[in-house]
Amino acid sequence: MKTIPKISETEWEVMRVLWASSPLSAEDIIARLAAQDAAWHPKTAKTLLGRLVKKKALGFEKDGRAYRYRPLVREVDCVKAVSDSFLDRVFGGALTPMLAHYVEHKKMSAAEIKELKRLLDQKE
Repeated sequence: MKTIPKISETEWEVMRVLWASSPLSAEDIIARLAAQDAAWHPKTAKTLLGRLVKKKALGFEKDGRAYRYRPLVREVDCVKAVSDSFLDRVFGGALTPMLAHYVEHKKMSAAEIKELKRLLDQKE
C-alpha cells in the first residue's frame, strides 16, 4: 500500500478543494478557499500547495504560466490513515470504547441513530 502523507488540519482544507474538483490552478484553489472563509490569504494557500507537493500529496503540471494541481492520494485513503491513527492514539486501537464515547457524548439525530444501527446490523 502507498504511504499516506501526514496532512495538517489546514492542508486538509486545500486537499478537500482538490478532491472535489481537479486539476485546478492555484488561483482557482485560492478562490474556492476564500469562498469558504474570507480569511484565506493567497500566500498562505501557495505555501500549503508547496508543502503538499513536497509531501507527495499533490502533483502538478505546468499550463502556460500557471500550475495545475491534482491529488496524488485518495481522500478515502487519507481518512482511513487519520482515523486509524486517532483510534490507536486515543483509544488504544479499540473501536468499542471510541464508539461508546461518541454515542454517549455527541448529540445524534434519530436518522443518525437509525443509520448507525443499520451499519452495525450489516456488520453482524
